[in-house]
Amino acid sequence: MNAHTALVIDDDALSREFLVEALRTNGWSASEASSAEEGLALAARQDYTLVLTDLCLPRASGLDVLRGIRAKGGETRVVVLTAFGAVDTAVEAMRAGAEDFLLKPVAPEQLAMLLRRMGERRRLEHENLALRASLEERTLAAHPGVIGRSPRFIQAVALAERVAPTEATVLIRGESGTGKEVLAEVLHRRSRRVAGPFIRVNCAALTESLLTSELFGHEKGAFTGAAARRQGRFELAAGGTLFLDEIGELPVEVQSKLLRILETREFERVGGTQTLSADVRVIAATNRDLEGAIARGRFREDLFYRLNVVPVVLPSLRDRREDIPALARHFLTRFARQHGTAAREFTLDALQAMAAAEWPGNVRELANAVQRAVLVTQGARVSAADLGLVVRVDAAAAPAVAELLSLEELERKQIMRVLEHTCGNRTEAARILGVTSRTLSNKFRLWRTRGAALGAGV
Repeated sequence: MNAHTALVIDDDALSREFLVEALRTNGWSASEASSAEEGLALAARQDYTLVLTDLCLPRASGLDVLRGIRAKGGETRVVVLTAFGAVDTAVEAMRAGAEDFLLKPVAPEQLAMLLRRMGERRRLEHENLALRASLEERTLAAHPGVIGRSPRFIQAVALAERVAPTEATVLIRGESGTGKEVLAEVLHRRSRRVAGPFIRVNCAALTESLLTSELFGHEKGAFTGAAARRQGRFELAAGGTLFLDEIGELPVEVQSKLLRILETREFERVGGTQTLSADVRVIAATNRDLEGAIARGRFREDLFYRLNVVPVVLPSLRDRREDIPALARHFLTRFARQHGTAAREFTLDALQAMAAAEWPGNVRELANAVQRAVLVTQGARVSAADLGLVVRVDAAAAPAVAELLSLEELERKQIMRVLEHTCGNRTEAARILGVTSRTLSNKFRLWRTRGAALGAGV
């Protein structure tokens, strides 16, 4: 998008011509429209840096223009023009997301000052985005896959960090999609075996016979189709880490063989007689109730205790909702770069929808939703519609959740919740909410005039 493109919407021809000329004098290219319908049609065909719209227009108003521009998404800023007697309407436009307002007739120096402020603000926003991306890259380089600050998540990661340099067997537990494989990689990267291989095996993906051969290897002629000797994953992982995912699906016969390796560090290939040494560290993961499987005779209790030397439990995304914005921004940055799209931030409704969603697929589902949104969004801002979210509400809990709040009160509660999360940092809160700090300040000012209860320091 050209950094200096503007659209002027005003049914007053003299005012419109003056603004267009003033914009061009300040180095901007400018288009013009005499009605909201004409202006929105132009904005649908081109992304503008700035839209200057009169509030009082025939048929549709400047507020309709504002709503249309914001519904489109993207980085376009909207500044409304209003007569002195309609300042209240301009304030309403600010609450709806307008960047600023100018009183008519607009003085040349007022417009020039507005353009300078916008240019400086855009420069700072781009610098902040670049800095945030750089910090995220450095953080991920030091702690790959570890994103979050919820107490339960930090507790799990801290435990993993403490045992990573040891040879202890670790059992990672958690729902599907919570990041168990990612944490297993973190354990490997922090271990003394980091120079060795990290080998993955999905225990649910193979039949018993194939899994036995996959894990332990086989000799030539061990079974039909065994045309040559084949190394198993325990041999391939020598000097490194073997990650056994979905360990709860391991057949009972294979469980006994795995138990022997954990106890003796020895095994034989299928059809072989030579005893081999298993120089590996085992990390296992499951989303199953292993204790229940033991009670039903489907999982060996002695194997469970061999695997469960250090249990690490990853919380579901529902139990760490405060981490959703950071995770979503990480995925947005990654997928936008991967697919070469302009998507760079979330709208307030997108953040609210993500915070309210149940995420049965956890972090994996969130990543998929963000990737889909990156591919379908038309501008720089990802909306709830782009994410395709369906917010699931427990019918039994619905009356308590809804509380029959007005939209304004619901918005106020969400903003206060984010402020609490940022420990009162307005700049950070505005960034998470996808609005400007000025918009946030205007909301606080409005709420104070209406006598709304605000937290200390707000």
